[in-house]
Amino acid sequence: MKHETSRQLYDYWDRVRDGSPAPRRSEIEPSDIRGILADTFILEAVDRETANVRLAGTRMCSLYGREIKGQGFLDLWSDDDRQAVATLATAVCEDGAGAVISANLFANRVRPVHCEFLLLPLRHGGPTFDRILGSCAVFNRPYWFGSDPIIRQRIVSLRLVWPDDRPHFMRPFLERRGSVPPAVAGGMRRHGHLFVVDGGKS
Repeated sequence: MKHETSRQLYDYWDRVRDGSPAPRRSEIEPSDIRGILADTFILEAVDRETANVRLAGTRMCSLYGREIKGQGFLDLWSDDDRQAVATLATAVCEDGAGAVISANLFANRVRPVHCEFLLLPLRHGGPTFDRILGSCAVFNRPYWFGSDPIIRQRIVSLRLVWPDDRPHFMRPFLERRGSVPPAVAGGMRRHGHLFVVDGGKS
């Protein structure tokens, strides 16, 4: 995470979850993040192909030149990038991962705007991660911000962040048996936030 807004939101989310896989939607207090609230949003994960914007901050709406509440989050992306964003959102909702998207946003200008999106899992009505808390933070906000709306955006890079250094679905298994599953302990290597399991052809 390179943008200060992303780091602030992640730190707040991590503090509120207090060791659980993700906080509940009701635990998120807008007043606690008032300094970055205008850059935040909440998505409702309907299925693997649909995540609708439930709430969006004023700066984010200004970026697109319209109210985006009710719009599909995937519809903000180009056809070439939509499936990649959907896959990332699925990892957030099913595996409890955090996701960072670096993107270039284009208005009717020569130069794109560089932006960082952060996606974090939330619980709402039940045990699943059916909401996503996110932020949309622009680097070097241009002078025309808010007057010339973004009309397309393209992915520069994608990254998953594992808050507990492992996917959510592995936590009960690992906590019962120790730090790594015995069946793969001999072939497991740590690479950043990921565990790499060496395997062969069968």
